[in-house]
Amino acid sequence: MKELDWANLSFGYMKTDYNVRCNYRDGKWGEIEVSSDEYLNLHMAATCLHYGQEAFEGMKAYRCPDGKVRVFRMDENAARLQSTCRGIMMPEVSTELFEEMVKKVVRLNQEYIPTYESGATLYIRPLLIGTSAQVGVHPASEYCFLIFVTPVGPYFKGGFASNPYVIVRDYDRAAPLGTGTYKVGGNYAASLKANAIAHEKGYASEFYLDSKEKKYVDECGAANFFGIKNNTYVTPKSTSILPSITNKSLMQIAEDLGLKVERRPVPEEELDTFEEAGACGTAAVISPISYLDDLDTGKRYNFGEKPGPWSKKLYDTLRGIQYGTIEDKHGWTTVVIE
Repeated sequence: MKELDWANLSFGYMKTDYNVRCNYRDGKWGEIEVSSDEYLNLHMAATCLHYGQEAFEGMKAYRCPDGKVRVFRMDENAARLQSTCRGIMMPEVSTELFEEMVKKVVRLNQEYIPTYESGATLYIRPLLIGTSAQVGVHPASEYCFLIFVTPVGPYFKGGFASNPYVIVRDYDRAAPLGTGTYKVGGNYAASLKANAIAHEKGYASEFYLDSKEKKYVDECGAANFFGIKNNTYVTPKSTSILPSITNKSLMQIAEDLGLKVERRPVPEEELDTFEEAGACGTAAVISPISYLDDLDTGKRYNFGEKPGPWSKKLYDTLRGIQYGTIEDKHGWTTVVIE
């Protein structure tokens, strides 16, 4: 294993030894290639650069106390990428190809998988881009699917701690019936301005209401929202929210732990009734929300300065499954290195 300061890693990019690639030409996917080059030779008229034919995923590999390396719900990441492919007219990457490439890139870079004790992980970034050259607005004929990895520390510097969020009304992340349900770069470009404003004002992240009416909870920056009240796990349903694999897993765990689960529209005023609230996603798992400010109305929704008991239990259970310390009764993890 590389001699690195795992405990003090930031959530950022670090060079590793290899990435894996596969090209789509003449209506079919080619062979998997291993590369040590961090750069792509890309035509200046590639559709990914001009018309946004670009999709990505985010997942992690975990070095576990039993010495094994596990990845979490690969098949769900593959399915979400396939959904994105259908949404923006790209050829689908089969689950088999996706999983083979994930396993290969993790094994090739196992020296960079942080120690269990450090709390750091190996972040896995699958990326699919349209590469053929054209200046008309239509799908590419050639594509590159690649996966690179990088060791990362916690997404938020404080780790599992409560953070303040702020409602933004002047910016939308995605339109109803737009690309919000797909993991495409444009959704994140659309969030950069609002995120910068939130940080300038001292908040961990921005918080979006629905784009159409500004009446319903949408997303917490780049993460899904959930609230806890009356022994119920509540998470919003809309046509512009990315289906989070972490949120899907937490809903199942909540049921396992005896909570009721509701996925439905959540009006802003209901925020007042939640005992706990959080943002959830691959990067942070759960980021509990301490309070949420609505600067337009002057209203503050308080959820507690420290993570609530259910948030902690959900977090500990999901992390335990990912690290192999809690029984994986749903078959979510795959051992990629024994």
